[in-house]
Amino acid sequence: MQENPKQEQQKSRRGFAAMSPERQREIASQGGRAAHQQGVAHEWSTEEAREAGKKGGQVSGKRKMTEKDEDRGLIL
Repeated sequence: MQENPKQEQQKSRRGFAAMSPERQREIASQGGRAAHQQGVAHEWSTEEAREAGKKGGQVSGKRKMTEKDEDRGLIL
């Protein structure tokens, strides 16, 4: 009997994917603390944080409307 090619096989969850969100956060937090202890973690300046906040509020992946798009009546 042949399998239906459209039928999806479930993949086994491994590593982080198999862990609870709480456990994932705990491990990530440990990594962040270790980076700070080693002195290799990035320290945000006030200006960097301000710029990151501005970028976070913008729509990512949005392309600007070109003159061709305007001529064709496309609205993005």
